[in-house]
Amino acid sequence: MKRRLHDLGLGIRFALGGGREGWARTLLTALGVGLGVALLLSAASVPGLVDHRADRIHDRQPFSAGSDKNTKGLKASLLYAGADTEYRDATIGGKLLRAANADPVLPPGLTTLPAPGTMAVSPALRELLDSPEGALLRTRLPYEITATLGDAGLVQPSELYYYAGSAALSTDSGASMAAGFGNIVEDRPLDPMLVVLVILICVVLLMPVAIFIATAVRFGGERRDRRLAALRLVGADTRTTRWIAGGEALAGSALGLATGTLLFLGGAQLVGPLGLWSFGFFPGDLRPLPWLALIVAVTVPALAVVVTLAALRSVVIEPLGVVRGGRTRTRRLWWRLAMPGVGVALLLVSQNPGLRTASLSVAPPAIGVQLMDAVAPLSIATGATLVLAGLVSLLPWLVEAVVGRLRGGSLSWQLAVRRLQLSSGAASRAVSGITVAVAGSVALQMFSVGIHDDFNKVTGADASRAQYTVLAEYPDTRLAERMIEAFRATPGVHQVIGSVTSYVTWPGPVPDDDIRPTTTLTLGDCATLRELAHIDSCQDGDTFVVHPSDDREQAAWVDRTARLGKPVNTASSESGEAQRLWTLPASARTVIGRPDPTGEVRYGIFVTPSAIDTSLLTSLARTSAMLTVDQSVPDAAEYIRNTAARLSPTLRVHTVRTIERDQQYAGIRTGLGAAALATLGLIAVGMLISQVEQLRERRRLLAALVAFGTRRTTLARSVLWQTAVPVALGMALAVVGGTALGALMLRIIGKTVTQWWLFLPLAGAGAAVILAVTLLSLPALWRLMRPDGLRTE
Repeated sequence: MKRRLHDLGLGIRFALGGGREGWARTLLTALGVGLGVALLLSAASVPGLVDHRADRIHDRQPFSAGSDKNTKGLKASLLYAGADTEYRDATIGGKLLRAANADPVLPPGLTTLPAPGTMAVSPALRELLDSPEGALLRTRLPYEITATLGDAGLVQPSELYYYAGSAALSTDSGASMAAGFGNIVEDRPLDPMLVVLVILICVVLLMPVAIFIATAVRFGGERRDRRLAALRLVGADTRTTRWIAGGEALAGSALGLATGTLLFLGGAQLVGPLGLWSFGFFPGDLRPLPWLALIVAVTVPALAVVVTLAALRSVVIEPLGVVRGGRTRTRRLWWRLAMPGVGVALLLVSQNPGLRTASLSVAPPAIGVQLMDAVAPLSIATGATLVLAGLVSLLPWLVEAVVGRLRGGSLSWQLAVRRLQLSSGAASRAVSGITVAVAGSVALQMFSVGIHDDFNKVTGADASRAQYTVLAEYPDTRLAERMIEAFRATPGVHQVIGSVTSYVTWPGPVPDDDIRPTTTLTLGDCATLRELAHIDSCQDGDTFVVHPSDDREQAAWVDRTARLGKPVNTASSESGEAQRLWTLPASARTVIGRPDPTGEVRYGIFVTPSAIDTSLLTSLARTSAMLTVDQSVPDAAEYIRNTAARLSPTLRVHTVRTIERDQQYAGIRTGLGAAALATLGLIAVGMLISQVEQLRERRRLLAALVAFGTRRTTLARSVLWQTAVPVALGMALAVVGGTALGALMLRIIGKTVTQWWLFLPLAGAGAAVILAVTLLSLPALWRLMRPDGLRTE
């Protein structure tokens, strides 16, 4: 062991003190390894980043006095109301605040409570409001900016958020009482299908990184072999030279660790505040978990030494040079097929029938708590890793088997084929990263499309009847009337459907084991009620009993409460309110309900404004409006939101959507996009470095061919062919393997493949990346083909 450590140290000295050539190879290795380490450290920081974001969200959640065992005895000292809004493609969060006593509690990020008519805003929101693009938003938020929110009150640097002071805020207008901030909101557990998707994402994104690092430590292999031959000439044995080579790789990987750490820290400072796909973070939140960082710090240097020792086992280094002229041993196929075979077996073993029924709509609550029982994360991760690793191991065999049978063709083709026949391993390693990335992306895309319908719910809304809804969580008939008038005057609005919805109950006593009959009461003008039910004639003062069209049991339940000429209780029994009786007129007509623009079928009692005293309505009633707009009017949505803010800052404007996407699923897809972009960028940069390094190693050969009269265009085409052949074989292998893996993953969760041709754009993107890398390496090729490349020292 002492001798091997001495050999490693000697290799480190050669790497750091071997002159310009030695430093060039070491720096290239450090740069390649550094890129991979930076991405690995980023992946190791994701769990902590998610926790930090969750903590920031929880820290600003208000809680009521006595809502938790830790808040017993606290008095509510702050009134608050949600005032979130949207502006074009951005979501703006906000709250209205009002002190309930002389010492109100403060949300994080504030040092003082905003006075009425003022607000504290995030830096990004201040910048937007001060820019010409924020003119319409400035109208919606007419408060004077008096403070800037601190980082403690924001989830990410680019977040648009504000707190505004309001003197008119009260519980009657929908406000709530808070005794403090830091309410822990229980997160919805991840659906088992999404667990499988996350595992597959981690494997697919990290496999190319590991392959790239293993490739980077082999940069400059031919030059290294010649130096090792010189060591053999002065007396070193074969084993010593291999460990010295391992020391050189160790030096490059150690510098790569330092380079990767610097790239990681610099990237966090740059990317965090900017954000990708609306996902940003504070640089201090992006910290790798200590144990994961330790694994990276130990594994990368160890991998460099192991890969170097393994690579030199197939190279015979003699004192007078490297022996490569003999016939090389044929690559064995059995273990290359056994690896993906074992992976497939593990995936089949991990299949659990519980996943077949685990979806958003039907999964029982316990399934989220017992995710480890519903899926086998370790088995799935290991199986997918073995399948993808098997594809990588198959690529060198496939390239060697194909190019060994190629004959004839143009001069550039023959030069490329001969080079591949002599050294196909380097070409295979160069495209192995993009091969596994494309294969994994095909599998991910197939799996994501296969579960798409489970996480994208058809709402049944009719966006042709209304495009926006406006909601107030409190009853106010006057507000409903003002909403109709104000929105009708808003640019781009065609029609307004305004209503107040409450609940009424049967006032008589009920048996202890029976449920008190309850139904809804909807208040609106005749135009509104016609949108909600099939009504022929209507005038103010009319009343209707509305039945659902195809549910006789529900219709009978409505009739138990809505008895013609009998009273109903309009007060809320749950809130302890005293009974408030209102008599349903005997002249009320029975009609059939129809779906409203949002797809909801309303039933119960429908009344026009003069038919009931609105003071009888329960405090749990809701005031709403549905709007039909002219989409050709620019910023029609922003005019609607501005009108809503003028009516009441607590009004919520929602877009009517025919498809509703699950937020967890959408968040994972967003994260996948950011991670895939980073991985693809790493592969592209790494391939460029690898390509340039291979050209540098062949500098004398290229210069000699030019000196003998070979045209440069012929050599350039031969370089393109040398890349094109392994790429074509790699893409074919990636498509077959990725499609098979995707189909197998869908089988695990009981789904079928819906689209078999998803690989086309992904394979095209992979080929485009390789083509771009090859074209970018051509300037270096032109420089290396000069006659002075024959000089030697």
